[in-house]
Amino acid sequence: MVRENFKTDLNELKEDVMFMMDKVEELIEKSVDALVNQDLELARSIIKLDDEIDNYMYEIEEKAIELIALQQPMAKDLRIVFSVSKMITDLERIGDFCVNISKETIKIGKEEHIKQLVDIPKIKEIIITMMKNLKISFKLEDAEIAFEVGKEDELVDDLYKDIYRDILELIHKSTVYTNQGTKLLFIGRYLERIADHITNICEGIIYISKGERIEIN
Repeated sequence: MVRENFKTDLNELKEDVMFMMDKVEELIEKSVDALVNQDLELARSIIKLDDEIDNYMYEIEEKAIELIALQQPMAKDLRIVFSVSKMITDLERIGDFCVNISKETIKIGKEEHIKQLVDIPKIKEIIITMMKNLKISFKLEDAEIAFEVGKEDELVDDLYKDIYRDILELIHKSTVYTNQGTKLLFIGRYLERIADHITNICEGIIYISKGERIEIN
């Protein structure tokens, strides 16, 4: 009976993490949409959600601590609990980066974009796909899917390099582009870091599945 209760609690913990993943995915989508559409109200609403994401992390963390303290999980179950504790920190950081993107969007305001935003939405689409497949790999504890998701980080890195190059070329042409160009560089960097954190979570899923610590990139 005790073991059955533990399995139930562990499944609830995983469901809580899945819910947090859903919320973070929504923030990624909305933060970039707010930038592209210059929707300042949407950007402000994302900033207000920062505390909500933090609270999800604290609640899941407390549940994980209780599971370890009261149930004393063994082997793979223990790996799940410890890995979840690290995953939610990565998810919280992703939420922070979405807030940072929104703050830069507000600073840009309604000012005409210095270049057509092409690579940033491309990065967003890659990251959203990574998040969707991340959730599948976590639910199934599938190391192979997790590894493939983590490898997508390389595509994000390449696009960020393109953004960096294009913005610097504009700034070199005229200092009038410096202010907004710097903000777009920050946003590109935040998205690149989001992909890094998704990769960290993928490595955690591989650890859960195989008991091996692997660096994907």
